[in-house]
Amino acid sequence: MKITYLRKLKICTVNISQYTSEFKKNWYLAAPVILGMLGHTFVGFIDNIMVGQLGTAELAAVSLGNSFMFVAMSIGIGFSTAITPLVAEADAAENTTLVKSSYKHGLILCTVLGILLFLVLFFSKPILHYMQQPEEVVALTLPYLDLVAFSLIPLIIFQGIKQFSDGLSLTKYPMYATLWANIVNIFFNYVLIFGKLGFPEMGIVGAAYGTLISRIVMVAYLWFILRKNNRSRKYLKNIKIFVVESAMFQKIINLGSLTAMQMFFEVAIFTTAVWLSGLLGKNPQAANQIALNLASMTFMVAIGFSVAAMIRVGNQKGLQNFVELRRITFSILFLGLIMASIFAIFFFIFHQSLPKVYVDFKDAVNFQDNLEVVSIASKLLLVAAIFQISDSAQVMILGALRGLQDVKIPTLITFISYWIVGFPISYFLGKEAVLGSFGIWLGLLAGLTTASILLFIRFNSLTLKLIAKKNELT
Repeated sequence: MKITYLRKLKICTVNISQYTSEFKKNWYLAAPVILGMLGHTFVGFIDNIMVGQLGTAELAAVSLGNSFMFVAMSIGIGFSTAITPLVAEADAAENTTLVKSSYKHGLILCTVLGILLFLVLFFSKPILHYMQQPEEVVALTLPYLDLVAFSLIPLIIFQGIKQFSDGLSLTKYPMYATLWANIVNIFFNYVLIFGKLGFPEMGIVGAAYGTLISRIVMVAYLWFILRKNNRSRKYLKNIKIFVVESAMFQKIINLGSLTAMQMFFEVAIFTTAVWLSGLLGKNPQAANQIALNLASMTFMVAIGFSVAAMIRVGNQKGLQNFVELRRITFSILFLGLIMASIFAIFFFIFHQSLPKVYVDFKDAVNFQDNLEVVSIASKLLLVAAIFQISDSAQVMILGALRGLQDVKIPTLITFISYWIVGFPISYFLGKEAVLGSFGIWLGLLAGLTTASILLFIRFNSLTLKLIAKKNELT
């Protein structure tokens, strides 16, 4: 009986080790992406903290303005994501021509999309007056949105270059670019929001200028460093911009448009949470912004593992090794869920103290408002703690599916999860007479949980079919 137990223990150890043995490589790819994505979120974190010192109306204005930005960003970033699996697959197959073509056509499309998204946001500003949001918040949002919308152009261009770099497994360079951008953003936020070092005091418009300048710096730095790198330089030389292939454009558009829709469906449900919170008042909207900003930072870790899954799955797809592809994906899921569990515990323990970082309790004028904002935000963080697991799982599985270039069914799954399941719950439970802000976030939890379950079923079914099909051919 003792021998049987030892054998079982040995088999269990072997089974676990086949996944944990990949942790180092997964982390090597994911860590720079995580730091880079945290850098993006940190820009918002710094904006929120500095703007929060001005008052809850200003914080709510940033939240409302960024809600429009997040929708536009989801489309741009989602579209650019199509570049990574194409580059990763071509790189594994050592197809230099295809790598260059994927980069060139992807970057052209990202540039055009960035300009179009800016124009859409710029001309859609009047909608703010018809959304039943607090008037003082709308008045502050309009000038802020002008500049932040324009920053979409360099941001989406940066994403195109970043996705190319990620596809070559050069994930550290976008991280460096983002870190530099953060330094620039913090400096300009400080001097322009509060009027330091001889600069004019511009309030939340100063935060918008800081965001715009930092995003221009990101593009310039990443382009420069990739031109100097030995591995990426060969793909950036002798690119004929005006010689294009409609077939490659079509391939990127087919992948990118559906990937963008996936991200849009998820980001839009969180954006709707901002708008529904605005119907409850400026304080619930400010509280929603605090909880969303904190949850976004932990979500960036899952995004990092999602990119690692996309790269490694793309490589294995190029090699047609689907058994290894499944093993690698499960190893990434294993590591990512461990991290998500740690964040969940962190939010549970510190849900009351974390929101206090965003407000100034020494401000006697806004003391009662700040007290209400912290109270609401602390309850929302309890929901955020619970959905750490499902949110992380769904985005990592989506990364693997994108690496497989499987986008149609996942797009349908995300729509069903967030808009057939999640939104109705947020809408009905989020009314002031029911659960208010807490009810809105229960809808988010329901949508994310549904998505994680359905996407896992899709990945498991698809990869088993690919393995069976290859076995039949051999």
